[in-house]
Amino acid sequence: MTENNPTKIGIETAYIRRDLELTLEKYLPLPQILAIVGPRRSGKTTFLTYLSKKLPESIFLSFEDEDILNLFENDIKSFAKLYLEPNKNIILDELQYAKRGGKNLKYLFDSYPGKKIIISGSSSLDLTLRAARYLVGRILSFPLYPFSFEEFLRAKEPQLEELIGQKNPSPTLTRHIRTYLNEYLIYGGYPEVVLENNLEIKQTLLKNIYQLYFLKDVTTLAHLVDDWKLKTLVKILAANIGGILNYSLLCSQANIDFKTLKSYLNFLEKTFIIFLLFPFFTNKTKEITKNPKIYFYDLGLRNVLISSFEPVLLRNDLGFLRENFLAIRLKPTEAGLHFWRTKAKAEVDFVVEKENEVVPIEVKSQLQGAKISRSLQSFLFRYQPKNAFVANLEFFGQKKFVQTMVNFVPLYFSPYFF
Repeated sequence: MTENNPTKIGIETAYIRRDLELTLEKYLPLPQILAIVGPRRSGKTTFLTYLSKKLPESIFLSFEDEDILNLFENDIKSFAKLYLEPNKNIILDELQYAKRGGKNLKYLFDSYPGKKIIISGSSSLDLTLRAARYLVGRILSFPLYPFSFEEFLRAKEPQLEELIGQKNPSPTLTRHIRTYLNEYLIYGGYPEVVLENNLEIKQTLLKNIYQLYFLKDVTTLAHLVDDWKLKTLVKILAANIGGILNYSLLCSQANIDFKTLKSYLNFLEKTFIIFLLFPFFTNKTKEITKNPKIYFYDLGLRNVLISSFEPVLLRNDLGFLRENFLAIRLKPTEAGLHFWRTKAKAEVDFVVEKENEVVPIEVKSQLQGAKISRSLQSFLFRYQPKNAFVANLEFFGQKKFVQTMVNFVPLYFSPYFF
């Protein structure tokens, strides 16, 4: 199924190979329904259209077509006879529009063993299916976010994807990658934005993505949400990426009560606008409260919300952008992702829990040489991990600290941490 080069789907839409392809190949032979979930405009439709052309005897249907949606909702047996029986694979896009999605998918799955069903939705499964309880044990979910930095480079200059894995790259290569990194920090990874070269049009596309979210997802999936208050909250959150949430302050600023705040945060998470990182701790008396830190899945969307597209050299939030960038890079890992902070205010940006070990990771944009911060030293003394990482702009190096090997690597090198 995998191809290395960009291909064309239909007339104009460029397809850039997605990292999800390799993962999905392993699961296609299994009987379960496969669900591709992620934010609007992250490339799900393009990905599934490509998939339908690569898989034999496949049909692609979008529930944005009201006739198809109505048949699925009101006459599932005729829907199955018309579309599923003649095909080996059926791909259903935008399933969140179906009010009977969970129940009807169960009917298709149980009535047609051996058929492969693949669906997509612009929210987590429980929102997309409305009745996910019908599909317990019958469905596997996979996220498709905006382009990762590797996918971004694949769209810009495919050869760079392989080169960023080099240790001690040439200064010329480093500068080249940093130019792309700076673009990613400002405009993010939504495919249509990445593929557009005009900066003014990039900004317009991002504004449209934001407006589409409130026009469709908020209206369709959250009927009781106060549109204005949710907009106020998400803009406040955008101005505080990398910060620990102060619930009482957020309630005051957004003019909502605590129950509503928690509901809105949950909705923003399930529609893939934000994600929360909770603290890592083993000693509850010495380490700080359970309040999480806030990050955005896409930095371009975040920058739309604060109306700021200034270049990196003119920004006063550059450190937070780089921290959010690394959070996005680490989020897809199967490991637990946290941060660490003590009551004495020692803080490590990220702590990854994986296979019975912890790996602390700091972001240090202004790093000069192999310097280990006091906060990181405090963590290393307390937990004595085998490895630690300091993500910086361009310095590669290693330094032993007690029992820990501290690795200094560029931000863009982060997928190779583990």
